Amino acid sequence: MRSEQEVNRALEQYADTIQRLCMIHLKNYHDTEDIFQTVFLKYVLSSVVFENAEHEKAWFIRVTINACKDLLKSFFHSHTVPLEEWTGQMEDQVPEHSEVLAAVLSLPVKYRNVVYLHYYEDYSAAEIGRILGKNVNTVYTLLTRSKRLLREKLGGERF
Repeated sequence: MRSEQEVNRALEQYADTIQRLCMIHLKNYHDTEDIFQTVFLKYVLSSVVFENAEHEKAWFIRVTINACKDLLKSFFHSHTVPLEEWTGQMEDQVPEHSEVLAAVLSLPVKYRNVVYLHYYEDYSAAEIGRILGKNVNTVYTLLTRSKRLLREKLGGERF
Protein backbone atom coordinates (compact mmCIF):
# COMPACT_ATOMS: atom_id res chain seq x y z
CA MET A 1 0.00 0.00 0.00
CA ARG A 2 1.30 3.43 -0.93
CA SER A 3 1.87 6.31 1.46
CA GLU A 4 -0.38 9.34 1.60
CA GLN A 5 2.43 11.50 0.18
CA GLU A 6 2.84 9.21 -2.85
CA VAL A 7 -0.89 9.25 -3.52
CA ASN A 8 -1.15 13.05 -3.18
CA ARG A 9 1.80 13.52 -5.55
CA ALA A 10 0.27 11.15 -8.10
CA LEU A 11 -3.09 12.89 -7.80
CA GLU A 12 -1.50 16.26 -8.50
CA GLN A 13 0.56 14.91 -11.37
CA TYR A 14 -1.90 12.63 -13.19
CA ALA A 15 -5.44 13.73 -12.27
CA ASP A 16 -5.99 15.89 -15.38
CA THR A 17 -4.63 13.24 -17.74
CA ILE A 18 -6.81 10.52 -16.25
CA GLN A 19 -9.94 12.68 -16.30
CA ARG A 20 -9.38 13.68 -19.94
CA LEU A 21 -8.74 10.08 -20.98
CA CYS A 22 -11.90 8.94 -19.21
CA MET A 23 -13.98 11.69 -20.78
CA ILE A 24 -12.65 10.85 -24.24
CA HIS A 25 -13.65 7.21 -23.78
CA LEU A 26 -16.82 7.46 -21.74
CA LYS A 27 -18.26 10.85 -22.75
CA ASN A 28 -19.97 10.94 -19.39
CA TYR A 29 -18.94 12.93 -16.33
CA HIS A 30 -20.32 10.47 -13.76
CA ASP A 31 -18.65 7.42 -15.31
CA THR A 32 -15.47 9.48 -15.53
CA GLU A 33 -15.60 10.10 -11.78
CA ASP A 34 -16.12 6.38 -11.09
CA ILE A 35 -13.19 5.31 -13.26
CA PHE A 36 -11.00 8.07 -11.81
CA GLN A 37 -11.59 6.66 -8.33
CA THR A 38 -11.03 3.10 -9.56
CA VAL A 39 -7.68 3.99 -11.13
CA PHE A 40 -6.40 5.70 -8.00
CA LEU A 41 -7.64 2.90 -5.78
CA LYS A 42 -5.66 0.47 -7.94
CA TYR A 43 -2.65 2.75 -7.57
CA VAL A 44 -2.99 2.90 -3.78
CA LEU A 45 -3.26 -0.89 -3.51
CA SER A 46 -0.63 -1.62 -6.16
CA SER A 47 2.83 -2.80 -5.22
CA VAL A 48 4.31 -2.01 -8.63
CA VAL A 49 7.70 -0.34 -8.43
CA PHE A 50 8.10 2.18 -11.24
CA GLU A 51 11.41 2.57 -13.06
CA ASN A 52 10.88 6.28 -13.66
CA ALA A 53 8.20 8.97 -14.07
CA GLU A 54 7.46 7.94 -17.67
CA HIS A 55 6.88 4.33 -16.59
CA GLU A 56 4.50 5.54 -13.89
CA LYS A 57 2.61 7.79 -16.33
CA ALA A 58 2.35 4.96 -18.86
CA TRP A 59 0.97 2.70 -16.11
CA PHE A 60 -1.72 5.26 -15.26
CA ILE A 61 -2.68 5.65 -18.93
CA ARG A 62 -2.85 1.89 -19.52
CA VAL A 63 -4.86 1.25 -16.34
CA THR A 64 -7.25 4.09 -17.21
CA ILE A 65 -7.84 2.86 -20.76
CA ASN A 66 -8.39 -0.70 -19.53
CA ALA A 67 -10.82 0.45 -16.82
CA CYS A 68 -12.79 2.47 -19.39
CA LYS A 69 -12.95 -0.52 -21.72
CA ASP A 70 -14.08 -2.76 -18.87
CA LEU A 71 -16.86 -0.33 -17.96
CA LEU A 72 -18.03 -0.05 -21.56
CA LYS A 73 -18.14 -3.86 -21.86
CA SER A 74 -19.92 -4.38 -18.55
CA PHE A 75 -23.42 -5.82 -18.47
CA PHE A 76 -24.76 -2.87 -16.49
CA HIS A 77 -23.41 -0.29 -18.90
CA SER A 78 -24.60 -2.10 -22.01
CA HIS A 79 -28.11 -2.61 -20.63
CA THR A 80 -28.92 0.87 -19.39
CA VAL A 81 -30.32 3.91 -21.15
CA PRO A 82 -29.60 7.45 -20.01
CA LEU A 83 -32.60 9.15 -18.41
CA GLU A 84 -32.42 12.01 -20.93
CA GLU A 85 -32.68 9.56 -23.83
CA TRP A 86 -35.52 7.67 -22.20
CA THR A 87 -37.55 10.83 -21.68
CA GLY A 88 -36.85 11.98 -25.22
CA GLN A 89 -34.90 15.01 -24.05
CA MET A 90 -31.45 13.82 -25.04
CA GLU A 91 -28.86 16.38 -24.06
CA ASP A 92 -25.24 16.06 -24.99
CA GLN A 93 -23.31 14.92 -21.90
CA VAL A 94 -20.01 16.21 -23.22
CA PRO A 95 -19.82 19.98 -23.22
CA GLU A 96 -18.54 21.07 -26.60
CA HIS A 97 -15.46 23.14 -25.93
CA SER A 98 -14.74 23.29 -29.60
CA GLU A 99 -15.63 21.83 -32.91
CA VAL A 100 -12.31 19.97 -32.96
CA LEU A 101 -12.92 18.33 -29.58
CA ALA A 102 -16.36 17.20 -30.71
CA ALA A 103 -14.82 15.72 -33.87
CA VAL A 104 -12.14 13.91 -31.85
CA LEU A 105 -14.76 12.50 -29.48
CA SER A 106 -16.75 11.18 -32.43
CA LEU A 107 -13.80 9.09 -33.67
CA PRO A 108 -13.72 5.33 -33.03
CA VAL A 109 -11.83 4.45 -29.83
CA LYS A 110 -8.73 3.10 -31.60
CA TYR A 111 -8.27 6.49 -33.27
CA ARG A 112 -9.26 8.52 -30.21
CA ASN A 113 -6.51 6.91 -28.12
CA VAL A 114 -3.68 7.71 -30.51
CA VAL A 115 -4.96 11.24 -31.24
CA TYR A 116 -5.26 11.97 -27.54
CA LEU A 117 -1.84 10.59 -26.64
CA HIS A 118 -0.12 12.27 -29.59
CA TYR A 119 -1.76 15.70 -29.65
CA TYR A 120 -2.81 16.22 -26.04
CA GLU A 121 -0.08 14.37 -24.14
CA ASP A 122 2.74 14.94 -26.70
CA TYR A 123 3.81 11.31 -26.94
CA SER A 124 5.78 10.14 -29.97
CA ALA A 125 4.51 7.26 -32.10
CA ALA A 126 7.11 4.94 -30.55
CA GLU A 127 6.00 5.87 -27.02
CA ILE A 128 2.33 5.42 -27.94
CA GLY A 129 3.18 2.01 -29.37
CA ARG A 130 4.79 0.97 -26.08
CA ILE A 131 1.88 2.28 -24.00
CA LEU A 132 -0.84 0.67 -26.13
CA GLY A 133 1.14 -2.46 -27.01
CA LYS A 134 1.04 -1.71 -30.74
CA ASN A 135 3.68 -1.69 -33.46
CA VAL A 136 5.00 1.81 -34.18
CA ASN A 137 3.92 1.50 -37.83
CA THR A 138 0.40 0.68 -36.66
CA VAL A 139 0.42 3.86 -34.58
CA TYR A 140 1.51 5.89 -37.63
CA THR A 141 -1.28 4.28 -39.68
CA LEU A 142 -3.86 5.05 -36.98
CA LEU A 143 -2.67 8.67 -36.77
CA THR A 144 -2.84 9.06 -40.56
CA ARG A 145 -6.33 7.58 -40.74
CA SER A 146 -7.56 9.65 -37.81
CA LYS A 147 -6.25 12.83 -39.45
CA ARG A 148 -8.11 11.93 -42.65
CA LEU A 149 -11.32 11.31 -40.69
CA LEU A 150 -10.93 14.59 -38.82
CA ARG A 151 -10.35 16.47 -42.08
CA GLU A 152 -13.57 14.98 -43.46
CA LYS A 153 -15.52 15.85 -40.31
CA LEU A 154 -14.13 19.37 -40.03
CA GLY A 155 -14.01 20.10 -43.75
CA GLY A 156 -10.53 21.53 -43.91
CA GLU A 157 -6.82 21.23 -43.47
CA ARG A 158 -6.55 21.79 -39.69
CA PHE A 159 -4.65 18.54 -39.18
